[in-house]
Amino acid sequence: MDLNTLWFILIAVLFVGYFVLEGFDLGVGILLPFLGKNDTQRRMILNTIGPHWDGNEVWLITAGGAMFAAFPNWYATLFSGFYLALFLMLIGLIVRGIALEFRSKDENPLWRKFWDWATCVGSFIPSLLWGVAFANFIRGVPINAQKYYVGGFWDLINVYSILGGLVTLFGFLLQGAIFLSLKTEEPIASAARRAARRIWAGTTVALVAATIATYLFTDILERLGVNPGPAPIGAVLALLACGWFIRQGRDGWAFASNTLAIVLSTATIFLILYPRVLVSSLSPNFSLTIYNSASGPNTLQTMTIVALIFVPLVLLYQGWSYWVFRKRVSASPKDLHY
Repeated sequence: MDLNTLWFILIAVLFVGYFVLEGFDLGVGILLPFLGKNDTQRRMILNTIGPHWDGNEVWLITAGGAMFAAFPNWYATLFSGFYLALFLMLIGLIVRGIALEFRSKDENPLWRKFWDWATCVGSFIPSLLWGVAFANFIRGVPINAQKYYVGGFWDLINVYSILGGLVTLFGFLLQGAIFLSLKTEEPIASAARRAARRIWAGTTVALVAATIATYLFTDILERLGVNPGPAPIGAVLALLACGWFIRQGRDGWAFASNTLAIVLSTATIFLILYPRVLVSSLSPNFSLTIYNSASGPNTLQTMTIVALIFVPLVLLYQGWSYWVFRKRVSASPKDLHY
């Protein structure tokens, strides 16, 4: 394995971690005004993600930094071509962060209701747009021979990208609902379980449709030497198992199964891409790969040494934080910091 492939895998792992962890707090944010029937219940919901949401976003920052350092041409083409979509995503994340911090600064019900809905909208936007973006990665976007994106915003909106957006939206909603059933006491836990049963149906339809569409709208069948193998089918099976566990009331196993579905779905995208990082719809020869978009060997070597030192430390710290805040959130004032 060369360093280019290693960093492609590491970036894939970073996005997997981001979607798994940020997925549940984005889902919780969307569900906030619907499951919380009063201020106390909404505070309970917010306190499930309060200790974690900003740490979970570190995965995205790290993935973006790794992309910039390891594959600068990928980063440049992506952020120029997807500029408006990524700007909207950034606005959503900023609004959500502000809402989470500002909500409890005033006890006025209108103030808190406004920021609750801001949290919902700020969580909804990136949940939808992540699927749109990654669907376009593998479907292809207009990139010319000079590695420039030559399309517009509406080139990113198509049937396949919308399906991708629905997959991430429903998948994160499901992850959030199951997380709430694990992390809250009654009555929120029961309401979250009921929501998970309904959301699971939409998630399954979206994922099955997107899986079928992947074989229709991408070049997966033309690249028999490099394909995702059983990963997409495994994602569907994991989601079906999740539904069974939800109906059985086994929240922990349901969360693990949906996590596996997210991991396998993300892995499918990167397996379809490899060794490309961004597919050109104009010509296969114009696609960005891990070789024509990469930094020099010295940069990759230095990054590898730094990653080997600091990534384990970050994982240990984040694991410790989840262990410290592992208990369920109750309506007790000592649990309600947000």
